[in-house]
Amino acid sequence: MSLNEQVSKILENFDGASSNEILDVLKQIQPQFKSNLTSEYLDGKIQKIADIEDESEKKKQCKALTPYFDWYLQGL
Repeated sequence: MSLNEQVSKILENFDGASSNEILDVLKQIQPQFKSNLTSEYLDGKIQKIADIEDESEKKKQCKALTPYFDWYLQGL
C-alpha cells in the first residue's frame, strides 16, 4: 500500500486506525516537509504522543495532527 493510500485510509476511517498506525504514517511523511522547523515540530509531537500510556488520550492527541495528512495529500 502506498503512502498516499495509507494517509487516505486513515483520514477516511480515523476512529478505526490505531494510534500506533497513525504515528507510523506521520513518521513516514515527516521527512517530506520542506521546512525543517515543521518537521522538527512534528517530531516533537510524535514523541510526546508515543510516551502517553492511555490509548484514548493518544487518539485524542493524534486527532490534532490530522492537518498534516491533509497537507501531505495536497502536495505539501
